[in-house]
Amino acid sequence: MIDREILINKFKSFSISERLIIINVLCFFIPFIINTLFFLFNFSLGNLSSWIELSPKISVLLLKPWTLLTYSFFHSGFSHLFWNMLILYYSGSIFLNLFRKDTFINIYFLGVIFGGLSFVISYLIFPVFQGSFPSMIGSSAGVMAILIFTCTYTPETEIRLLFFNLKMKYIGILLVLIDLVMIPYGNSGGRISHLGGAFLGYIYAINLSRGNDIGLFFEKSWKKILKFLYPSSIKKVYSSDNKSKSQKNKQRHNQDQIDAILDKISNSGYDSLTKSEKEILFRESNK
Repeated sequence: MIDREILINKFKSFSISERLIIINVLCFFIPFIINTLFFLFNFSLGNLSSWIELSPKISVLLLKPWTLLTYSFFHSGFSHLFWNMLILYYSGSIFLNLFRKDTFINIYFLGVIFGGLSFVISYLIFPVFQGSFPSMIGSSAGVMAILIFTCTYTPETEIRLLFFNLKMKYIGILLVLIDLVMIPYGNSGGRISHLGGAFLGYIYAINLSRGNDIGLFFEKSWKKILKFLYPSSIKKVYSSDNKSKSQKNKQRHNQDQIDAILDKISNSGYDSLTKSEKEILFRESNK
């Protein structure tokens, strides 16, 4: 038997983007296992999916507000899951070399929420959707939020695609255009939710580059919820009055370094950093 403690410690060793990938993969396969067990014991599943899918009906959303988040953990097919997780892996790796994991959580789940709301609102205002109420699942809105944030904040960063390098800004523009152009050809509501997540990522990056973190209110909210649910696992670090002057000066110096590096990335791209500057970013992002 595999030791439960070993599995938990292994899971904790992964980055936040890798943990999300693992959770999404598990959520994809677990319903198939449950369906098999219910079939073997001749139980009826009923309409369990309605408790996790996001419905475009306002009345349903008000009764099941949690679906504004739960829809993002499930996917309609393996291809849907694979491409979302592949994009999340690469964009998440670049993101976490620059920013805190808490910022990643803010952008990802605000992207999920904003994408979900875009989906619901689109079915209220566009005549083409009148009388049609298909539910939605998939993490695309959150994935697009992370990707477009990264493309906006570090537009000159290049990644290797098969036999050539491509700048992040061109990847972001291409994916947004694909979603925009493909709206009339199927999965229209899903495409709109992708664009909603992308818009959130773009706005977040623009504001953060100006020194304004628009996700701090959301961060405080989810941390309060986690503290309430798991009080022993959430540790808060407060600045106490008995901190030595040297400690405060060191923290201030580190923050000045990070600010200067982020300004350099904003102006010249991630590739303009020296090796030591990249090491500083990597060290700070893993604290």
